[in-house]
Amino acid sequence: MRLFNKQRQDNNLTQNSGAQLVTYHEPKNPVSEQFRTLRTNIEFVSATLPQFKTVLITSAEISDGKTTVASNLAVTWAQSGQSVLYVDADLRRSTAQATFKVLPNRGLTTVLSAAKMPIDAVQKTQITGLDVLTAGPVPPNPAELLGSEKMTTIITWINAHYDKVVIDVPPVLAVTDAQMLMKQVDGVVLVVALGKTKKANIKRTVEIMKLSQTPIIGVVHRDKKKQRYASYGYGETFKK
Repeated sequence: MRLFNKQRQDNNLTQNSGAQLVTYHEPKNPVSEQFRTLRTNIEFVSATLPQFKTVLITSAEISDGKTTVASNLAVTWAQSGQSVLYVDADLRRSTAQATFKVLPNRGLTTVLSAAKMPIDAVQKTQITGLDVLTAGPVPPNPAELLGSEKMTTIITWINAHYDKVVIDVPPVLAVTDAQMLMKQVDGVVLVVALGKTKKANIKRTVEIMKLSQTPIIGVVHRDKKKQRYASYGYGETFKK
């Protein structure tokens, strides 16, 4: 019960205050360098793919650090000179408005549920080259919206307008939202927390990811105590 309460507190803190953009506020911090290394490793592993523009960042459980990884990864790509769009596709517990200090009243759900295009909801951030599409108002049917034909149209549009697209989705084992998007992206990155995420849940998540036949770019192991991040491409986690 104590562990569950701690996870819920961490999750609420991120939702209310946003993820820490260490790569923007402290670019010389060792953690920022780890995120840049992560960016390089992802590009190295994805070099064999026919196309790599849209990457989905998810986790097995809540409070594994996926939003922190997704937002800082987006920042590092923008800092490298690429045009980047961060998409908050966690329609149940959005954080992008708090992380990037943008308006929360328009976003992905307003585009999905109305006759609008992404350009009507995309917002610029204070970071050069980085735009954000917040989740928008909470809908009654998140999974259905993400699996709709309109979502396919949105992804086609953003692929045509940005060099890189980072999509943050809910944990795989919590809801089916992530599965609705896996077939529409170029690759998936799984974030796990050392000492917290259960190994059985990691294996189950990888099995679900493989069913989508979307390339698994790698796994990010997060050490919450030491605030370290490490990237591994197709390592032990992915073996049967």
